[in-house]
Amino acid sequence: MTTPTPTPTLPSPPKCTTAIPDHRGYVPPTACNANYGFYPSWEWNLVFTIGFFLASLLHIAQMLASRKWFCWVLVMGALWEYACFMLRTLGAFDQQNGGLVVVGTLLFLLAPLWINAFVYMVVARLINFLLPSNSQKIFGLSPRWLAKAFVVADVLSFFIQAAGGGMLAGQDGGDTIQTGQRIYMAGIGVQLAFVVIFAVITVLFTIRLERLMGAGLLEPSHNVTVTRHLVWSMLAVIGLIVVRIVFRFVEFSGGVSSSNPILANEAYQLGLDALPMLIALLLINAVHPSKVLKGPESSFPRTWPRRWRTKLGGEHELLDSSGTELGGQRDGRE
Repeated sequence: MTTPTPTPTLPSPPKCTTAIPDHRGYVPPTACNANYGFYPSWEWNLVFTIGFFLASLLHIAQMLASRKWFCWVLVMGALWEYACFMLRTLGAFDQQNGGLVVVGTLLFLLAPLWINAFVYMVVARLINFLLPSNSQKIFGLSPRWLAKAFVVADVLSFFIQAAGGGMLAGQDGGDTIQTGQRIYMAGIGVQLAFVVIFAVITVLFTIRLERLMGAGLLEPSHNVTVTRHLVWSMLAVIGLIVVRIVFRFVEFSGGVSSSNPILANEAYQLGLDALPMLIALLLINAVHPSKVLKGPESSFPRTWPRRWRTKLGGEHELLDSSGTELGGQRDGRE
């Protein structure tokens, strides 16, 4: 008779344990009651809070002084970044406060989309304002439709990332975190695809504009140096946005757990997300679009409904967004 070999009992995977928070409420990332995957630095978060606060104030002042009301989009992005880091700074002293973590994380993940949308709006307006009407279309799209199409794509990406970010920032854990990770990565994938396409469009616009300026055909009212600085700053901002998107894609592709070294080190988030966005905001502060987009023709004209056009004096009369009469299409532009 043979004795049956006993089946070895495999040890069950270790479960997390509840840790006792230290004086700042911090517990190790592997603990059940951990809210952070790292020990947050209140000093660096305070530095970014001050930086985004100053950038926000400057953008509000520049919007009011120039009366370029579409800049509210950029102001929203700057204020969201400021609010995010204010909450992160407070959270460093109250790390067991789940509300600070959830709201701060959501703002951190979504604020750059406002900056992204603003770049779409500015470049489309520059194309409409600076190029002759016969060379404004790029990939068959007029400047007005470029702005609409890419802003809509940005809004779509915003909602996808908001849905995924809400799951990532929540306290549910488990399958919810994994689902949120996939949804968020899909959202940043959509954003990256459209940003790359728009970068190509911006490069084509820059080439056309450089040819125009090189031939001395830019209208005398436009300062060539300032115009060139603004266009190249927009390209730089697009590059900073791409850096931030690629970082987030790489970050979450490694999984949402304490074993992911990127999630376990706050320096990556500060250096590859917060810093590029702060530089982008300050760069736009330094070369503000209002330095080039001047006068009623710098805004997209608004075509009023037929009954209002008739009352205002003509079937084809146009008014710009501020109500200034244009008396028809300039150079055949809408």
